[in-house]
Amino acid sequence: MSHAVARLRAERLARSVKPFVARGSRAPRCPRCRVIPDYCLCAWRPQVQAHSAMCLLMHDTEPMKPTNTGWLIADVIGDTTAFAWERKTVDVQLQALLDDPQWQPYIVFPGEFVAPERVVSDVAPAPGKRPLFILLDATWPEARKMFRKSPYLERFPVLNLQPEQISRYKLRRSKRDDHFCTAEVAAMCLELAADQQAAQALDAYLDVFSCHYLSAKHKLALDEQDAVHQRLQTFL
Repeated sequence: MSHAVARLRAERLARSVKPFVARGSRAPRCPRCRVIPDYCLCAWRPQVQAHSAMCLLMHDTEPMKPTNTGWLIADVIGDTTAFAWERKTVDVQLQALLDDPQWQPYIVFPGEFVAPERVVSDVAPAPGKRPLFILLDATWPEARKMFRKSPYLERFPVLNLQPEQISRYKLRRSKRDDHFCTAEVAAMCLELAADQQAAQALDAYLDVFSCHYLSAKHKLALDEQDAVHQRLQTFL
């Protein structure tokens, strides 16, 4: 069954007027995991439960990039929604999700760019509510623009993450080690929300995805008995 990011990708491709070309996008890929078939990741998709939910606000071409990690979040977290970000309009389904009383939305963004009274560092939803993490799935310059130009998010607390580690994500270049990919951010949110098993599974899945992707790129043999794969094996 397809998930929210896969559906958003299909919608984006359907309205494209020319082929989308990104690094590595021309190679034949498994439609389910987006990896070259000889390095298919489908058998390694973890099976876990989570109390938290994820809402991905995705910049225009993010769903179509083979390196996008929002796809991994949707693979792991059952309650994942994904919406294309628009500067002038708000998807009615997104608005309904944000207004749903079962959720306590948190917009995840660095607190240094936000008024202090909006910033929180803990996840403590009111009784009867579940945490809904709103993730801006984009490059850092794009994410800053999305945050500034989304006034409908201003009513929600801003969750400021304070990671102690540096990013392990190697599929795209970043000038800073404290810039994390979307799946890494999601795993940190899950840990704060006491969804430890889901956090660990997503972290392990990201590592295996990166291993398969880079092995395919460089035509390297896979060792599915290595420590990276064995860490994920626990969650299959």
